[in-house]
Amino acid sequence: MQKQLLPFFVAVLGLTAGTMRVEAHAFLVRAEPRVGSKMNKAPAKVRLWFSEAVQGNTSSIEVFDASGKQVDKRDTHPDHTNRAVLCVSLAPGLTPGSYKVLWRVTSMDTHVTEGNFHFRIAP
Repeated sequence: MQKQLLPFFVAVLGLTAGTMRVEAHAFLVRAEPRVGSKMNKAPAKVRLWFSEAVQGNTSSIEVFDASGKQVDKRDTHPDHTNRAVLCVSLAPGLTPGSYKVLWRVTSMDTHVTEGNFHFRIAP
């Protein structure tokens, strides 16, 4: 009887182990400017906080105005004190309007996630 149950227990253990496997991904937790926010003054940079550390050399943040012109300084870099924070500087003198932030990050275990959001500068 025990020999007959062994394959059953091995199969159940295999299914359970498969469902317990966790794949780490860096998800956006917070942003400055905030997702969907409306502000009165143009920000100097965009800062994104992720759920885990990201690889700065293979991650990017790009910011575009309503006409599709890229308005960041193309200097995406990790924060000095927190490897889960990524920053990009913005060109000075952004005018009122809507801006789209595109991000793509690689977590430390090489999983890639990406997303986008908008913020608005009021006249």
